[in-house]
Amino acid sequence: MKKRRVGILFGGKSGEHEVSLSSAMCVFEALDKSKFDVVMIGIDRNGRWVRPRLEWLLEHKDNPREMKLESLGSTLSFLPDQAQSPLVEAANRGESVGPLDVIFPILHGTNGEDGTVQGLLELAGVPYVGAGVLGSSVCMDKEMAKRVLRDAGLDVVPFQSVRRVDFEEEPKKILDSAAAQFGYPYFVKPANAGSSVGVHKVKSAPQARALFEDAFQYDTKVIVEKAVDARELEVSVLGNHRPEASIVGEIVPRHEFYTYEAKYLDPDGADLKIPAEDLSHEMQKQIREMAVKAFRVLECWGFARVDMFLDRRTGELFVNELNTIPGFTPISMYPKLWGATGIPYAQLLERLIELAIERGDERRKLKLSFEAPKK
Repeated sequence: MKKRRVGILFGGKSGEHEVSLSSAMCVFEALDKSKFDVVMIGIDRNGRWVRPRLEWLLEHKDNPREMKLESLGSTLSFLPDQAQSPLVEAANRGESVGPLDVIFPILHGTNGEDGTVQGLLELAGVPYVGAGVLGSSVCMDKEMAKRVLRDAGLDVVPFQSVRRVDFEEEPKKILDSAAAQFGYPYFVKPANAGSSVGVHKVKSAPQARALFEDAFQYDTKVIVEKAVDARELEVSVLGNHRPEASIVGEIVPRHEFYTYEAKYLDPDGADLKIPAEDLSHEMQKQIREMAVKAFRVLECWGFARVDMFLDRRTGELFVNELNTIPGFTPISMYPKLWGATGIPYAQLLERLIELAIERGDERRKLKLSFEAPKK
């Protein structure tokens, strides 16, 4: 059987750059090289597309903060009108990298998980793993995702959004409003970021302004959200038109909440309970069905990790957010949940590539010009 040529796209202009490097190296090592010809495509912090030096990345893949994207020397240009070979080595007399059957974006956060790169790949006509432009952009913006989920009848934790321009003009008014609406503690989060970057638990008025200002370093809009005493549940969803949900897992942070450090740097930062304990059969079924509904409502494709809260006091179930390119490090929940459900890591990657190609084939059959029906 002919090998599939897979481009792994990673790095990016994002606060989650290092996490992307770590995830991408794990994917690279796990892909069966007898079935796939793997092309690594790095995006550095300045947005340059490069051919990376893999030795350094592989050596430090388990410690994202030690990783650095180093180029082999040639910068890549992406030419959307060259569907068969869109990547060209600009520094090497315009030589093509060669045709790619599919691209696997492992880009976490802004400028990669938010629909920007997905739009570029759509223009090039190259199949890619994961959600399209709409699903990626809506899921990245926490405010918009919550509005869509709420409109579809799915419960979300009470929230409000704040724009930086308004906060700069009337910080006291906004801080007083947040305290009055939610009480202490509450959370403040960048609206368009992931991996808990810039997320803070606001416990008192004296610290509030500084925490808002830090969150605003990562986005021009933040979400202020009620703190709920809840269990943090996660479900991995896989599929296109008929998505399926994994078993339910639970995050029990050893830090105050599930911080960046707990997710990626501290192997003991949280207990990952797979499956989640003390959930009735009916509750597990409800959680999985809710995850699939959220996946479809938010126009996801291929894969996503659905994060939920189960209120310890009331038993209410809330959708927190969907991650359209979840982490693929050794301690990441998305692959661990599917592993426990019966799909091992390497097989999961193959399935995601198949789903991307299926989706690409389906979209290629759509007409791009209007033809009046024959009478």
